[in-house]
Amino acid sequence: MSAASSLLTEDQFLCSICLDVFTDPVTTSCGHNFCKTCITEHWNINVQCQCPNCKKVFNTRPELHINTLFSEMAAQFRQSAQQKASSSSSEQQVSKPGEVPCDVCTGTKLKALKSCLVCLVSYCETHLEPHLTASRLKNHQLIDAVDNLEGRMCTKHDKLLELFCKTDQMCVCMLCTVLDHKTHDVVPLKEEYEGKKAELGKTEAEIQQMIQKRRLKIQEIKRSVELSKEGADREIADGVQVFTALKESVERSQAELIDTIKEKQRKTEKQAEDFIKELEQEISELKKRSSEVDQLSQSEDHLHLLQSFLSLNAAPPTKDWTELSVRPPSYEGTVVRAVNQLEETLSKQMKKLIELKRVQQYAVDVTLDPDTAHPYLILSDDGKQVKHGDVKKNLPDNPERFDTCVNVLAKQSFSSGRFYYEVQVKGKTDWTLGVVRESINRKGKITLSPQDGYWTIRLRNENEYKALADPSVCLSLQSQPEKVGVFVDYEEGLVSFYDVDAAALIYSFTGCSFTEKLYPYFGPCINNKGKNSAPLIISPVNHTE
Repeated sequence: MSAASSLLTEDQFLCSICLDVFTDPVTTSCGHNFCKTCITEHWNINVQCQCPNCKKVFNTRPELHINTLFSEMAAQFRQSAQQKASSSSSEQQVSKPGEVPCDVCTGTKLKALKSCLVCLVSYCETHLEPHLTASRLKNHQLIDAVDNLEGRMCTKHDKLLELFCKTDQMCVCMLCTVLDHKTHDVVPLKEEYEGKKAELGKTEAEIQQMIQKRRLKIQEIKRSVELSKEGADREIADGVQVFTALKESVERSQAELIDTIKEKQRKTEKQAEDFIKELEQEISELKKRSSEVDQLSQSEDHLHLLQSFLSLNAAPPTKDWTELSVRPPSYEGTVVRAVNQLEETLSKQMKKLIELKRVQQYAVDVTLDPDTAHPYLILSDDGKQVKHGDVKKNLPDNPERFDTCVNVLAKQSFSSGRFYYEVQVKGKTDWTLGVVRESINRKGKITLSPQDGYWTIRLRNENEYKALADPSVCLSLQSQPEKVGVFVDYEEGLVSFYDVDAAALIYSFTGCSFTEKLYPYFGPCINNKGKNSAPLIISPVNHTE
């Protein structure tokens, strides 16, 4: 039996009506096999008894008998197919929520791989096999598994929706084009699909472009917020600086006011004390004289009284206190003068801040030039920091390089206009900063003076500041700068140095005559056994609005 069944192909065991393995197979007189239930229901529906395969018409309804041999073969094939499906189902995926299940599987539903648009059934790998092997099923249209296959059928004509009516913008079947959409513009689904897909591609590109524009707008808004925050931070710092100075000035003015009033009061009290002391002295003398007069007046010795009386006239003179008095001092105008002085201080502070803001708008990007650096100097990779090291590097002695003084110039040069940059000097005990002309001497001993092309200021021994003019000028600074701003107006012949944090002018070289390129100049000085190891740092300028 098994040998006989193996000679038959798989599609020979399938009923052409239900497309499943025969159940109780019967054979018609024309030689075709069907499930007994399938052919009986088929003939019950149709008026004529006709073979579904060869279309042979039977005048009288044939009496059907189960083909015992074929039934056994079909049963054996069904069992073999079930075993095969059982073994393969372990390898196949069970349908999960959201996935399309196989419509044929009983019990555990496996994941469907394909859906048939003719059968309107979704199949797993096992149940899809007949569509791939049976010749009469190979012309069925298979698509990737989808839900709701009934939705692909025309509800009116029960035909496959395979056309698109452009007039009514809807999917239609072949009968629709003949009956309801006869004069309409109808195209195959694929043609409309391609058109709509192209439109979707264009729409997607437009959407992506809109997304990109909005992302750019978000970046723009974020940048605006950053700039706003930076501006706010700068204004807060400026405000704190101004109000700190104002607070200090108020406290100083208050202390001076109190001291002035107390000094006047002290002088008044001192005058009163002196008067009282003098008056008490006179009272003491007068009491003494009173005692002498009283004793003399008690004497009954005529000669003694007369002789003593003469000495009473020699009594010390006393002051006429009638017009003398202690007048309370006048404090009128003291507070007004203190407030006026405070206003003047605030005005000066605002002027300094405005002046610093004015020059900061000419800020430029400055980096150090390693070709000019003394061999002992260490430069950062970004060219923004320089300090003195302990090891002399083996560098070519090119004309631009300093060979004796531990100096370095910037890469950038300026031959017109205005420029400004800032250098952090925090933590250093010695440094020199400024600008130099291109033709300066860079070899051997160097004199830093405007006559030799150097316009610089320097710090030595932690608190000795000098402007290296002709002659040098000692600078008296209220505080030690931690960041120095350098401003140059080429045409004006001006080089100014600022204490950035205090918004204070340190020194200005005026009336300079510039005829060459000017280079920013940096002298970190020797590290002095680590005491001066902090670097000079070219800092970004916080531009103020």
